Formats: sequence, C-alpha cells, structure tokens
Amino acid sequence: MLGWLISLIPLAPGRRQAQTPATQASKPVFVTGSTMRHILVMTGTSAIGLVAIFMSDLANFYFLAQLDDVEIKAAVGFGAAVSFFSISIGIGLSIAAAALASPAIGAGRMTRARRLGTNALVAAGFFSGVAAAALWLMIPWVLDQLGASGRTHDLASAYLTILLPSMPVLAVGMCASSLLRSVGDANGAMAVTLIGAVVTVALDPIFIFTFGWGIEGAALASALSRCAVMAVGLYGVMVRHRLVGRLRPRAFVGDLPRLGFIAAPAVLTNLATPFANAYVTSVIAAFGDTAVSGWTAIGRIIPVAFGAIFALTGAIGPIIGQNLGARDFGRVRAALRDGLIFTGLYTLVAWLLLVLAADSLAVLFKATPGATALIVFFSTVAAPLFMFLGALFVANAAFNTLGRPHFSTAFNWLRATLGTIPFVTVGATLGGAKGVIAANLLGGVVFGIVAVVVCFRLIDKLERDSAVTPKPAPSREPA
Repeated sequence: MLGWLISLIPLAPGRRQAQTPATQASKPVFVTGSTMRHILVMTGTSAIGLVAIFMSDLANFYFLAQLDDVEIKAAVGFGAAVSFFSISIGIGLSIAAAALASPAIGAGRMTRARRLGTNALVAAGFFSGVAAAALWLMIPWVLDQLGASGRTHDLASAYLTILLPSMPVLAVGMCASSLLRSVGDANGAMAVTLIGAVVTVALDPIFIFTFGWGIEGAALASALSRCAVMAVGLYGVMVRHRLVGRLRPRAFVGDLPRLGFIAAPAVLTNLATPFANAYVTSVIAAFGDTAVSGWTAIGRIIPVAFGAIFALTGAIGPIIGQNLGARDFGRVRAALRDGLIFTGLYTLVAWLLLVLAADSLAVLFKATPGATALIVFFSTVAAPLFMFLGALFVANAAFNTLGRPHFSTAFNWLRATLGTIPFVTVGATLGGAKGVIAANLLGGVVFGIVAVVVCFRLIDKLERDSAVTPKPAPSREPA
C-alpha cells in the first residue's frame, strides 16, 4: 500500500513541470458532466481515505480492547470527546479553504485560489495550535466536567497529554486535503488520509504490545500518523498543484476576515457535534464505565459504517462551489439533490450490514454484556436514523459553500441543544443507556429535514440575485 501511495506523487523534478502545469489545476473539472458521477468519484475516493482513518481509529480501539481493561476503553471515549474540540478548528478552516478556493477555481481565478489556500494553511496551524495548548492546560478540569474519575481519569489524562500537541499538525493536513479536493484531485486527497491510517495501524501493535506502552502507545502512534498526514498533504498542494505560494503578511491579514467569515461559523458548527457528544458521554457515564465503553465502541463504529456520508460532506462542497463560481444553479441544485439521494441509499445499505455484523462487532471489542447490548441496539434499531443526520451534514456543507455558513452554525447548534439535551435527558429516564442512544439520533430528524428545505430555497434566492448581477470575467493572472 505504501508503494501505491508513493506512486501517486511524481518524484522526478524534471518531469514535474510537464505533468502538473498550472493550467491543470486551473481547469474547473466539476462544471461539466454528470453531477452524480462527480459525487460518486469524489465521495468514493474520499471515503476510502476517510474510512481508512476511521478504520485505523477502530483498530486503535481494538488493540486497546485486547488489554481487556474496561477503564482503558472508557478513557479513550473521554479522550475522543475532548480532542475533537481542537480538531474542530482545523475542520473549520479546511471548510473555509474549500469554500473560498473552489468558486475561485470555477471562475478561473487561480491566483486568488492560491493566495487563499496559503493563508488557510497558516491559519489552520496557528489557531488549532492555540486551541490545543489551551485544552492541554485544562485536561484535568475538562475530564472532571465530563464525569471521568479514578483510574479512568488518569488514563484519559495521559492519553490527551500526548495526543493534543499533534492537533495543529492534523489541522494543516486536513486543510491540505481539502484544497486537493477543491481542484478535483481525488487520488491526492485520498492519499493524504490513507497514509495516516497506514502509519497508525503499523505502529499501534508495536507501541501498545511490543513496547508495552498501552494507551500512551496508542496516543503516540496517532500523533506520528498525523505528522505523515501533514507531510503528504503539503507535498500535494505545494508540489503537485502549486496551490501554495509565498506567505505575505499583509495579504494574510487581509484574508483573515474572509477565512473567518466561513471558518468561525464552521468551527462553531463543528463544535456543536463534540458538545452534543460530550453531553451524551456525561449522561452515559451515570450508568457506569461499562456503558461508557459501549458508547465508545459505537463512536468508533459510526464513522466506519457511515464513512461515505462523512466523506460526502467534504466532497460535495467543491462540486457545488465550482458550479456556483460558474453560475450554473441548475447544476448546484442537482449536486445537492444527488448528494441527498446518495445519503439515503447508503444509510440503508450500511444499516443492513450493521444488522448482520452486530454480534460480531461486540465480540471484536470484547464487550461486556452491558456494552454488547448497547452495540446491538444501535446496530439493529437506531442506525437508520443516521439518514437524517446525514441530510443535515450535506445541507451544512452546501450552506458553507453558498456563503451562508451561519446557517450551518444555527442548524447544528439547534440539533446539539434542542435536538439533544431534552431528548437525551428524557431518553435516559425512560430507557436508560439505550434510551440515550436512540434519543440522540431522534433529535436530528426534524433539523435534518428543515435544513434541506432551507438549502433549496437559498439556491433559488441566489439564482434570482445572480440574474441581476454581471458575471465577472475569468482572471488572466498567471498561475
């Protein structure tokens, strides 16, 4: 697999200029052809890389599960709830990079796309680093608030102490991958995430078992894999596509408001998910470490089972963005519609596979009877409700690219608060830990439907506004 990844990168400097001229990156590939085909290709390649990352996360949990220590499994769950807050910074800026670069590419303005890409990468590393440092200093307090205690608290603290410093590295890698998707380099974006998965799976058993480092070894393996993600991502954007130029402080400061206009709401949007998960984790914690370990296992199963939907949210933005830049609103609508169709059909297939694999998944994680009951319940009963969360994610991706990132923020936080807290509280009272899991998904149904309706109406409004605004000519600036 490493050989295949390396083969994606042209190594010969003499051939590089011939193989990756600036005009290759400047061609907007999504403005013609079937939108469903573009969605399938971009989502498929993105899903391979993304699911590989999720699989490595799953493998990480699997290796730790072999230690047969419920407190270690619970500690990983608390650690994941904390670390995602810092990751959200990188996700927000990677969304901003794609949302701004893809319309510029669609309009033929490559110099603008390159400048925005450069400044987004720098901002991702800096702001994610600040957030990671703040969280690192507050690790014990944050874990206390989540309900971790005793040895589980100590293990989660050790895990986060090693993992959090790698967050800015991951943020830069994610931003680079997003820029590669913006120019339609599906294979390059896939390579970024695949290399991270390969490194994690290769190092996990060595660090956890051979060296006997346990949960700290798992954290170190994850941190090193993120360094590999950043290295491959930067190579792709700097060498293959030349989407990174010289950092100019004045331009960087000037672009911060543009990046912030999308990134700040996108960060808030993405913080809604860990906020909701943290609340669910705190409620689950009341039912003991066994319930937390079951919830942690489900948290590892969801990204793998529904990885293509998560990949779709990153893949559909550039498709919508390039067509928005070209002012082809019929194709913008078609991309959104096809994304929703894909979400629905994929959820049904994933649900069927989960039903068939539920018992095996519990055995794989050496789950206790209580944790097994939660895993089986999610797989057989609750999983199809993820369709509505998927619809919300697709609508949010469209809002970001259509210049309404605050819509994404509003819908995600409504779902994370009104669609989570009262539902989960009632679910815990009526159905215990199972009620919590079901209620957490039920709360997303209404907001997913409403977000889709609003998104289509927004496209109609933008088309009407566009009819009275002259279309800018493509830039003639040299790439």
